[in-house]
Amino acid sequence: MDAFWIIITGFLVASSTGMLGNLLLLRRMSMMGDALSHAVLPGIVIAYLISGSRASLPLFLGAIVMGVVTTLLIQFFSSKGKMQSDAAMGTVFTFLFAVGVILVTRFAGEADIDADCVLHGEIAFVPLQTSSFLGLNVPAPVWTLLVLLLVIQVIFWWGYKGWMITSFNNEYAQSIGIRTVLWHYSLMAATSVATVVSFESVGAILVIAFLVVPAASAYLITDNFKRMTLLIMLQGLISAILGYYIAEWVGGSISGSMAVASFLQFAACFAWSKVGTKKEG
Repeated sequence: MDAFWIIITGFLVASSTGMLGNLLLLRRMSMMGDALSHAVLPGIVIAYLISGSRASLPLFLGAIVMGVVTTLLIQFFSSKGKMQSDAAMGTVFTFLFAVGVILVTRFAGEADIDADCVLHGEIAFVPLQTSSFLGLNVPAPVWTLLVLLLVIQVIFWWGYKGWMITSFNNEYAQSIGIRTVLWHYSLMAATSVATVVSFESVGAILVIAFLVVPAASAYLITDNFKRMTLLIMLQGLISAILGYYIAEWVGGSISGSMAVASFLQFAACFAWSKVGTKKEG
């Protein structure tokens, strides 16, 4: 039963972050997800220090604020300086992540917020954190991640047309009066929140992998927006199952193994896309 809950946790993280990663990929901002997943760390720690609690709400608020600050800093350095956007991202997120690690090691060690937890997560301990709801004993992280997935699904499909237009043709969206800045910062905020919710269970490594790799894999084999979302969820399930059993086989990190499984699927999709291109040629 422990294996089941670990796999479900991995699947829920992949499905939630993958949906957002899909939008980031289409906007050519995949590395922004990487930047945000690292840069929100000081926001989490500062929110904990101010509130004195690990409750979800203050951590979410801290992450959202830091996500917006990260986006503003990246845009400032790339637009006002002579830096390309990817260089600005790398500079800003490494600085903020380093600040976050310093704050964790200095002030938050006693709150079970440590650097190892941030990087690798505690997915192996998910089955131990059970809570009862409607007569069901289900790990608390699973309930949290399930709510996250439902919220992201609602946001995604409710704003489907807006996401489509602003992702594929931002200039056209501006010309017809769509507030593209609002859509942009909504995506940044959602990515920041998804990162925070996923951090404790799976760590930063797997959050980054699931933000970028499933969307990139789906993009290789289809250009249908709706089909991409279904493929992302399928890949998330396969990555969770395959990654768990790879970890069992090698006796290594479950989160790391799930990230490796995700890349193996990307490699398979890449090979498939090349075979398809040759046949068409």
